[in-house]
Amino acid sequence: MFLEQVVCEHASLAYLFGCAGKGLAMAVDVHAGDEERFVEMAQARGVKINYVVDTHIHADHVSGGRRLAELTGAKYALHESDLSLPFEFLPLTDGQTLTLGNVSVKVLHTPGHTEDHICLLVTDHSRGDEPWFVLTGHALFVGSIGRPDLQGRTQEMADHLYDSLVNRLLCLPDYLEILPGAQAGSVCGGGISGKPCSTIGFEKRHNPTLSQSREQFIETVSAVVLPPVDEMQAIIQANTSL
Repeated sequence: MFLEQVVCEHASLAYLFGCAGKGLAMAVDVHAGDEERFVEMAQARGVKINYVVDTHIHADHVSGGRRLAELTGAKYALHESDLSLPFEFLPLTDGQTLTLGNVSVKVLHTPGHTEDHICLLVTDHSRGDEPWFVLTGHALFVGSIGRPDLQGRTQEMADHLYDSLVNRLLCLPDYLEILPGAQAGSVCGGGISGKPCSTIGFEKRHNPTLSQSREQFIETVSAVVLPPVDEMQAIIQANTSL
């Protein structure tokens, strides 16, 4: 298996990973303008990009996912709750597994930052049948969590986020590596660490919001005032239109 973490604009993190032996790969959360970069990375690895996934409809950057899929012949994928969008994509369902040779990718629907948000649980079966890492998008960061206020229903989305974190992510094995979709400097969460990876166990012990009760969590998260995303509506429009 191979894995590349790509540092993008706006403190975002994108990924290219897959099965080197079978020459199959997946790209996740690619920025507009980085498409050729991912094509070149895949060519250097000698792999074909089969899937291009956005963990959610982004509000902080224009996605390059659809264009990368067109350039490579890959399937572009989003969660099935986005089926009302005016373009075709592979609708992903909770619990669905995508296969890349010896690598499997399980979809976890984790609403809260947005309604369509997903995380990707990755296993390298050439090493073992236990998952190795999880791409947490903007649900769980190193030292922080995703902001729930982007859709204007902060307390409702914070409640969903609590369920996603406690019942979907924190019940995963403590050893599991966390690879988030952003690092320090992102406007999609407050107090994010500059370290680009962590583990479930470390975050359970040291991420301050994860030890709170549901009521405390919703109150704390809803009270945090984060800077607005510049041109957020224009970015969302670009990511949801033809």
